[in-house]
Amino acid sequence: MKFFAIAGVAISVLSAAVLSTPAEAQQWPARQVRLIVPYPAGGNVDSAARVVADRLQAKLGQPFIVENKAGAGGLIAGEAFAKMPPDGYALFVGANGPVLFAPEIAKREAYSWKRDFVPITSITMTPLVLEVHPSVPAKNLKEFLELPRRDPGKLTMASPGQGTTNHLLSELMQSTLGLQWLTVHYRGNAPALNDLIGGQVQFALDQISVGLPSIKSGMLRALAVTGSRRASWLPDVPTFTELGYKEFDGQTFTGLFAPARTPAEIVTKLHETLAEILKDPAIIEKFNALGAEAVSMTPAEFTSYLEREDAKWIPVVRKANIKAD
Repeated sequence: MKFFAIAGVAISVLSAAVLSTPAEAQQWPARQVRLIVPYPAGGNVDSAARVVADRLQAKLGQPFIVENKAGAGGLIAGEAFAKMPPDGYALFVGANGPVLFAPEIAKREAYSWKRDFVPITSITMTPLVLEVHPSVPAKNLKEFLELPRRDPGKLTMASPGQGTTNHLLSELMQSTLGLQWLTVHYRGNAPALNDLIGGQVQFALDQISVGLPSIKSGMLRALAVTGSRRASWLPDVPTFTELGYKEFDGQTFTGLFAPARTPAEIVTKLHETLAEILKDPAIIEKFNALGAEAVSMTPAEFTSYLEREDAKWIPVVRKANIKAD
């Protein structure tokens, strides 16, 4: 009898916990929410997180605190986040590298976005620009591509790191077009850009937000941009697509994720709130100043987008045998 009494209490407690979940989800947020950022403070992903954190706090009435957890190309933050409780009080502001590429490049089953993350919405999309040092004798993309055809391996490209979208786009271009150049990997955008401006390397495939000031000042020359349409920041620069290279449509995203098994009520509330925030002209202008476009997808749209990106870029990682440093 004692066993059954204890078992009965256990079942009652479990049932109460299960039944309380929808109510708790409806009351969310009841306390501070952490936004985990897998990069140091000051970069594009961190900036995006801080822009939306302020507005989420204003609209939902609880503090949204950005917590930077950098290292291993986002792997450290991603692995820790995958183990966090699915209660909506820890969210992940991720980008291409930490979400899609890091586990594959590290050759570790640390986490999988398909298994461990719930995509809530995209936040921004940022095109890349093919930019060259003025000493490079190419005024357009056609002339640029002739250079490695004539002298394979002579051109040098500045990459902000192994396994970045910049690096993968470079590998895809070389593989698809049968070209070859030397890729020099740096630890971040700043040192890569400095050496490009100084002429130590000759070109880069850079986020527009990084290269734009140097392009505007004439220190670099822009030849083509990624994306389905011309970038508003560089309206005179054609897209790869309009030049006949639609497969080179590599962009970087920032997006919001919850841990797997987070209640649907919380996911829906976050998506609806962020969709409203990202339509605000003031927010659009803030992201525009960062060289990014505010874009809100539904959870289903964002999941489909990530699946397409996964299918496109993971084979590039494997074919180029890209590994962690």
